[in-house]
Amino acid sequence: MCRRSCCPLLLLLLLLVPLVQAQVENRVIFLPGTFQNVSVSQNETVQAVVSRIPPEVAFVTLQLHTQHRNATLSYTRIPDPGLSLTAVDSGLLSALEPGQTSLSLFLSSPDIDTVAGTGVILPFSSTDPVPGACNMEFNLDIDPNVYIHYNLYETTIRFAPANLGYDRGETPPACDTSTETNTRWRLQYDIYQYFLPENDLSERSLFSGIQAVADTKGMMENGKQVMTLLSSDKSEAMFNSIPGQGVIYSVIVRDPLLNTSASYVPVHTYACSFASTLDGCETLGRISTKVFFTIAGLAGLFVCFFGHRFFKCELFCMGFSFAAFFFFVLITRTTDLDYDICLAVSVVTGVVGGVLLVMSWWRFGSVMACIVVVGLMLGFLVASTVLFTPLGRTKTAIQSPGDLSVFRRSDVVFWVTFCCIMLIVPLFFVRWPREGNIITCGVVGAYAVVLAVNAYIYTSLSYITLNILKRFLNNNFSAVFTDVPFQTIDYIMITVWVVLGAGGIVLQLYRERSRPFFPPSPYLMWLQERERRKTNVLDPSHHFPPLPDRLLAWVQQLTRRTEPAGEHTPLLL
Repeated sequence: MCRRSCCPLLLLLLLLVPLVQAQVENRVIFLPGTFQNVSVSQNETVQAVVSRIPPEVAFVTLQLHTQHRNATLSYTRIPDPGLSLTAVDSGLLSALEPGQTSLSLFLSSPDIDTVAGTGVILPFSSTDPVPGACNMEFNLDIDPNVYIHYNLYETTIRFAPANLGYDRGETPPACDTSTETNTRWRLQYDIYQYFLPENDLSERSLFSGIQAVADTKGMMENGKQVMTLLSSDKSEAMFNSIPGQGVIYSVIVRDPLLNTSASYVPVHTYACSFASTLDGCETLGRISTKVFFTIAGLAGLFVCFFGHRFFKCELFCMGFSFAAFFFFVLITRTTDLDYDICLAVSVVTGVVGGVLLVMSWWRFGSVMACIVVVGLMLGFLVASTVLFTPLGRTKTAIQSPGDLSVFRRSDVVFWVTFCCIMLIVPLFFVRWPREGNIITCGVVGAYAVVLAVNAYIYTSLSYITLNILKRFLNNNFSAVFTDVPFQTIDYIMITVWVVLGAGGIVLQLYRERSRPFFPPSPYLMWLQERERRKTNVLDPSHHFPPLPDRLLAWVQQLTRRTEPAGEHTPLLL
C-alpha cells in the first residue's frame, strides 16, 4: 500500500523539480551600485532580487537599459499598467520599509525576441531628493524615468517633478515642501547630455556609456550640463536632433539647502529607428542625398581650386546653391511632398538659378551684381558658423553672465543678427572684388567637400548650415538646445576644411596675380567687335566683300576645278 500511495507523490515531486530549478535559474541578484547583464527570453519572467541593502538607504532605483528593444519592469510578476513600465530605458523606484534588507522586482519581454540589456541598482539616503515623487502626469505613482521623443528637427525630454527625501516608514512630505525649514519649491534640476562615440552604433558602446553616467557622480564627471530648471519651470527640455549620433540624457535633481542630489534614470536616443529598412540607423543616408552631396562635393573641390579662372562655372555653382536652398525651404514649408521629390524639384530650380546667373553676366556683363550673390553665399556660411559657436548655443533658466539666451528666446533677434552678419560680408567685395571672390571659392568650395564626406561619415560640421535649415523649416526650433558633439572626426574635418580652403585661396591668388580681375562678358565683347568693324575703315576686315559676293566667288572657283582640260569659262567680272 505504501508503494502505491508514494508513487504519485514521487511523480509529482519529479515534475516539480524542473519548475523549481527554472525559477531559480530565472533569477538575477543585484548588489547596490553594481551593474548586471540581463537576458530575458520570450514568455519568460526574470526575478530581479536586490539584497544586502544597508539600513541607511531609504529608497532604491532599479534601472534596465537595452539598445533598441523594449523591456518591461514590474513590481509584480504579472505586469499591471499602473505598476510596470515598458521602454528601452526603464526604471522603478522602491521606498523601503524599516528593517527591509531586500526586495524583488520582475523583468519580462513584451516582444517575441529575446531582450538583452544591462541593469543596476542605485541606493539613496533619506536626505536625497526622490526623483519623480511628485508625478501627476505619467502612469507610475513614483516615476523616476525620463521620457524622450524625437523627430527630424528636435528631441524632447520630459520628466516628473521630484520631492524632498524622507526616512523609512514616514509619510512623504507635500511636494517640494519642508515644514522644518518652511521652504517650498527649492529643488533644482540639472539637465545633462553625454555623447556616445561618433559613427558607433554598437551595443557595447552604449552599455559602456550607460555605465559611465548611470549615477549622479558619473554623469557630473563625464557628461555635460546644458541647462538648469527650477521647480517653477516646466519639466521639459528640447535639443537638436542628430540622426545617427548616440546621446544619453539625464536629469539630476538637487536640494541646495541640504546639498544632496539624486539621479533620474538616464535615457538614450540615436534620433533614428533600428527597425526601419529604408532609412534606419544602419542605413541612415538616403541614396538621393548621397548622390546629391557627392556631386556637390566634386563641384566644390573644382571651385575651391579653379573657380575664379573658370568664372562661368563658379557662377553656375553659386547660383545653383542659392536657388536650390531657397526653393527647398519654400517647397518644404508650403507642401507635403516627399523628401526625394522636394530634393529633385530643388535640383531643377537650382539648375535654372545657376543658368540665369550665368546668362545675366553673359548678357549684361555686370560683375558686381554677380559678385553680390557670391558674397551672400560667403556671408551665409560666415553667419551660420558664428551662430554655430557657443554664442548661438546658450542655456536656459539659470544663466551664467556670458550666456546670450536672447538668441533662443526671440526669433526676431536671431534672424536680425543673422542677416546683419550675412550682409556685412559682401561689403568687403566692393573694395576687393577679386580677392573676395577667390576667398569665397576657397571657403565655400572646401565646405562642400565637408558636406560630401558627411553623406558617408557623420561629422558635426554639417550642422553649421543644417541648424539654420532646421530653423527655417521649424517654427519652434528656437527653443531647442542645439549642442552637437566635437570628437576626433570633427577635428579632422576642420583640418581638411582649413587646408583645402587655404590651399585653394593661395593657389588662385598666385595664379591670377597678373591676369585681369574678371573675364569680360562674351556678349559685350561681340557687340564691341561688331561696332569696331563698322566704324574702323583702316581695319582690313572692313574691306571684305559682302557675304553674297563671297559665296558667288566660291561657287565659281569650285566650277573651274571641275571643268575638263582645254575648256575655258570666261571670268565674270
